[in-house]
Amino acid sequence: MSKLPDFEGLALFALVAEERSYAGAARAAGVSVATVSRAVSRLEERLGGRLFNRSSRRLALTEFGERVIEGAARACREAQEAEEAARDLSSRPRGTVRLAVPMSFGLRWVAPLLPELFSLYPELAVDLHLSDATVDLVGEGFDAALRIAALPDSALVARRLRPVTPLVVAAPAYLARHGRPDHPDALRPAHCLGYAYRARRGVWRFSGPAGAEASVAPSGPLRVTNADALLPVLLAGLGVAELPDFIADEYLADGRLEALLPGWHLPGGALSFVTPSVQARPAKVEALADFFAARLSRSNRQA
Repeated sequence: MSKLPDFEGLALFALVAEERSYAGAARAAGVSVATVSRAVSRLEERLGGRLFNRSSRRLALTEFGERVIEGAARACREAQEAEEAARDLSSRPRGTVRLAVPMSFGLRWVAPLLPELFSLYPELAVDLHLSDATVDLVGEGFDAALRIAALPDSALVARRLRPVTPLVVAAPAYLARHGRPDHPDALRPAHCLGYAYRARRGVWRFSGPAGAEASVAPSGPLRVTNADALLPVLLAGLGVAELPDFIADEYLADGRLEALLPGWHLPGGALSFVTPSVQARPAKVEALADFFAARLSRSNRQA
């Protein structure tokens, strides 16, 4: 005999007692009368006593059945309440979402959106993990991530939100001292600053006019795990660095940095909303995906 309770038997027994007939219980449960009869008989055998007195006209609980019915009915109510609570949880954006986001992007673009998010979804909470290191969503228990990278793990499901363009930049002071390079080969590797979490292993690989290619291996005096840490050295005119457009744009706009090598491009990337699986994704994660898609796409970001 199974060590687990006979939940089906208890539920159908309680339903028969409520409906006062096997046929009524079968209709209420959406099963056959034979299924109800077998379940009650199985439960009687398991419990070691008869639950109903049956006649051609009447069905009544035995004394043994009277003692069992209260617990069976309570178990059914609690199971129904648990199912309703689970359905409610899965259909409404509520609860905590563990979200991993690159630090610079998170501080600039995600954190400022949180007041609006919480206003829209007052029952939602976010456990925000800010780090440029790529986390293991499944192994570390994250519900979702915003990633700016290629996504080699085919088990993850990615929703592309917007492209991200890498730019090679320098301050006017640097260009005044060292000149403006017109080709990647003119970059001085010893002046090029490094970023530890680059997807392309620290080498800047350019594509240019007519399919030309060039590469530079930065060997400058600074290598960082967060791109914002490059800015003081860059702005002081002490080097050249690769920055994503979402960091570089404000400095390019006011002239504190200048983009180099027009016509030459580094491989682009994309911002994606990533989850372990698209199947049975809870409402809280779906709501977050739609929220970020609406506000972090390029067109909305530039509006």
